[in-house]
Amino acid sequence: MERRAMLKLTGLAGIVASGMAPAVVKAQENLRWRLASSFPKHLDTIYGGGEVFAQKVRELSDGKFNISVHAGGELMPAMGVVDALEQNSVEAAHTAPYYFFGKNEAFALSCAIPFGMNSRQLTAWMYHGNGLKLTRDFYANYNIVNFPCGNSGVQMGGWFRKQINTPEDIRGLKIRIGGLPGKVIEKLGGIPQNIAGGEVYQALEKGVIDAAEWVGPYDDLRLGFHKVAPYYYYPGWWEGSVGLDLLVNKKAYDGLSQHYKDIVSAASTYAHLDMQAKYDARNPGALKELVGMGAKVLPFSKEVLDVSFKASQELYAELNESNPQWRTIYADYRAFQKDELLWFRFAEARFDQYMQSVSL
Repeated sequence: MERRAMLKLTGLAGIVASGMAPAVVKAQENLRWRLASSFPKHLDTIYGGGEVFAQKVRELSDGKFNISVHAGGELMPAMGVVDALEQNSVEAAHTAPYYFFGKNEAFALSCAIPFGMNSRQLTAWMYHGNGLKLTRDFYANYNIVNFPCGNSGVQMGGWFRKQINTPEDIRGLKIRIGGLPGKVIEKLGGIPQNIAGGEVYQALEKGVIDAAEWVGPYDDLRLGFHKVAPYYYYPGWWEGSVGLDLLVNKKAYDGLSQHYKDIVSAASTYAHLDMQAKYDARNPGALKELVGMGAKVLPFSKEVLDVSFKASQELYAELNESNPQWRTIYADYRAFQKDELLWFRFAEARFDQYMQSVSL
């Protein structure tokens, strides 16, 4: 015991001599932040990502770094978190960055774009490709430092009041969908609608809209869409995965000790993996329940997927011409995705296809 105590003392003396003591002392300070979520509390998996992050920060800091999590609308409107961070009104936020494509379409690239990467590919790009560097350069324009902090995996294609057999069935269709997917739907003759999550059920029930996309079985079951729009299509070609981000005000982040910066990074990575695992674990049971209650689960036809893919490529060509920030990040995104698809088409795809064909 005496030897251990001596090692600790001599180690601390060395730190003090090296000039690192201020950082060590600062790492032990009590700190309190507020985190604004863009999600409601009743969506426990996606809103819960912020809570998982905050809990892990508290644990790793021995209770000295505490972050209160606030549901969308508590501190500011759910879609106002980027403005709040930019204006130094809050320290952190947890959100889906594609909500802010109206500010700049490049926000969507760390989150989801039509016919984009799946969750593993997007995670690989962010952590071991150029994704994090490129998106951090972009976010610096908004006084923000970003961290991957969750992924829902590939989403479902939404709930429809009528069947979608051909591309013609999309013409005139009023569908609750926004962002870049909405732009693609417009190219197909559909009519995208921006409707808040809490109003979607009533809009479907009353026929104000003909269809709505949300997330996947676990979250969709809670909202009851199957009661008013029985046709449940897949896949959500506009969301091969949805990456959630922890966004941190740059001034608040720069004020952290290196120790606390490392905790923020580690906690966001933990929350990132935890959310994907929860969705993968909870969606199967929820899908069974939905089918048991009458939901008709149907695939989009190849014809529908092909015309949607073509329209998305037209949109990206237009954005490459109009938005230089998009063009820079998108070029790297697509180059990385091409290599990922080359790998996934072999061992991954063949193994999955076989396992899905056998009886366990």
